[in-house]
Amino acid sequence: MQFAMHESDASDGRLFDVGPFTQRVVPLAGERVEADADEVLYVLEGSGRATLAGETHPLNPGTAVFVGRGTAWNADGDGRAVSVLVHDPPPASATHAVLDLTMVEKGTATAGRQFVLGARPDNGCASVTQFIGLVPPGRAPDHFHTYDEVIYILEGEGALHIDGESAPLRPGSCVHLPARAVHCLENTGDSELRLLGVFRPAGSPAEAYYPDGTLAVSEMGDR
Repeated sequence: MQFAMHESDASDGRLFDVGPFTQRVVPLAGERVEADADEVLYVLEGSGRATLAGETHPLNPGTAVFVGRGTAWNADGDGRAVSVLVHDPPPASATHAVLDLTMVEKGTATAGRQFVLGARPDNGCASVTQFIGLVPPGRAPDHFHTYDEVIYILEGEGALHIDGESAPLRPGSCVHLPARAVHCLENTGDSELRLLGVFRPAGSPAEAYYPDGTLAVSEMGDR
């Protein structure tokens, strides 16, 4: 298969250390600085506060955080977040950004699929686009993206199809999809499947291509 997959039960929280990414589940509380990587986080559960550049921001489920390379910060509280380190990032236009994704307007893709954008170049993160994907029941056609991506399943049940093989997806499932890997993510349940995606280079999660290279965004949406 042209992908890597894990479950979020590693004792150290590490899920992937592949290509440009290290993906982990981390506690909210702590002091940290990444000298050689941007960091984008998404709060899974719990609450707390983050202090960046002398500013204090609330952290709650649905909060997204971007911290630029070399920026020291700290947080308190109880809970967990999905963290993606982006190695060797380009220069950012801001040191940090904190976003409440529960208040962000949804973007619309066809085939009934929607997304909510988190960290991205528009708010200072030049290295990646972070988003929440909202996938209704059903399966989209096979397709590929031109970006390298890591995915974390937040809610729902599904299956990932690649090269004639399939793997089940459930909350806590993690996937690394290399650029141009032809795939399909199917929602096999009766309710919406929610996923957290981070991809590089930054762009639109609605951009996709059929296996023959035909642009598919106008017909099938983001995945």
